[in-house]
Amino acid sequence: MTVVELIERKRDGGRLTPEEWHSLMAAYARGDVPDYQVAALAMAVYFRGMDDAETEALMTAMLESGRRLDLSHLTVARVDKHSTGGVGDKVSIILAPLVAACGAAVPMMSGRGLGHTGGTLDKLESIPGFETRLTLEQAAKQVERIGCALIGQTREIAPADRRFYALRDATATVEAIPLIAASIMSKKLAEGLTGLVLDVKTGAGSFMPRLEDAIKLARTMIALGERHGCPTVALLTDMDAPLGEACGNAVEVVESIEVLRGGGPADLREVTLALAAEMLLVGKVAADRATARAKVAEALMSGAALAKFREIVQAQGGHPGAVDDPVKHLPQAPLQVEVAAERAGVVQRVEPRVIGRAITTLGGGRQRVDDEIDHAVGFRLRVKPGSAVRPGETLATILARDATTLEAAREALLRAIVIGEEAPPARRRVSHRITSGGLEELTGPGAT
Repeated sequence: MTVVELIERKRDGGRLTPEEWHSLMAAYARGDVPDYQVAALAMAVYFRGMDDAETEALMTAMLESGRRLDLSHLTVARVDKHSTGGVGDKVSIILAPLVAACGAAVPMMSGRGLGHTGGTLDKLESIPGFETRLTLEQAAKQVERIGCALIGQTREIAPADRRFYALRDATATVEAIPLIAASIMSKKLAEGLTGLVLDVKTGAGSFMPRLEDAIKLARTMIALGERHGCPTVALLTDMDAPLGEACGNAVEVVESIEVLRGGGPADLREVTLALAAEMLLVGKVAADRATARAKVAEALMSGAALAKFREIVQAQGGHPGAVDDPVKHLPQAPLQVEVAAERAGVVQRVEPRVIGRAITTLGGGRQRVDDEIDHAVGFRLRVKPGSAVRPGETLATILARDATTLEAAREALLRAIVIGEEAPPARRRVSHRITSGGLEELTGPGAT
């Protein structure tokens, strides 16, 4: 069977067998199948979909194309979290040291920017000297020594997915549930976890804007995790507006450190603490939700989480001064310009996709796989949906490299922040909890 015949079959609504997915991904990982053929197959999947058996076959094929992180000798819980992506989503930077400070082992593997969303690795690499490209052996030793490593997908882990991930970003095939689920779970299962928490974003800035699609994606990934012996739980969190105030790379690291110091924006703290509690529960570090919440709150307020982050930065070659004085040691944009409201009213929307694309225009994201990132640029947003504003009041600060990109970012910002007369309906930051046992709709502040 040729690759062309596989593409034709999927194009026409057929299915590939597990053996065909395994052979195809193994050949792709070796470089025997060109990108353009896999791109054609990805587009066929985007329009025609995949059944559950195909999705599991693709995930397993990508998982088995590489090696796995072996931490089975550790006596503590091995837990991780994965976000499906958003704008201003710097939760992983806070979450990993926070949960490690509570006594779990956190081999956190993150990605780079994808589409309009930012990437945790790009943000961490704004710290001078910080190395995310650890080998499996290096990552394992660091987790053994200090309980946490913040790494990228190594060449050893799911190499077929590593190529496929970048290809999907460049071919507008990111938002396909089977491809998202297979990609995420192939990497997470390679970590040898005893528990996984998924942060599945929904709303305008997510890859799954519709609630029903977000639920379907969560259930697909949970099923894959459970069938492979990894207890998995998902929280659905809001991405109808950027999370926190900082949007960019270095500026998001600064905000993450603010939270680790006990401050930071309320929405970012809320989502982070909810996910941290779930990680302690799925890893059996805490017996109940109240205990889990108390543990993470204590680790944050005592300074233990901040100390753990400093330890991680030093272990991975980063400048420790970036933790103690981030404004001094992290990249700073030469142009920092405030943008003011042109009318009075109430902020109706802060469009996350517009903000995300504007970061790319500024140089803080990629239009091509090999683009260099400008870590200094981005935005500091001063308003949220529901904020009352007066004429001349600051809406945001633009962090830019030059006048041309500054003006483009200003125009985008004024499109993104929509001001009207009435306050918009409030949205829950954490709306649902999903396990293999079912769907739970959450209510109240924090919704956990």
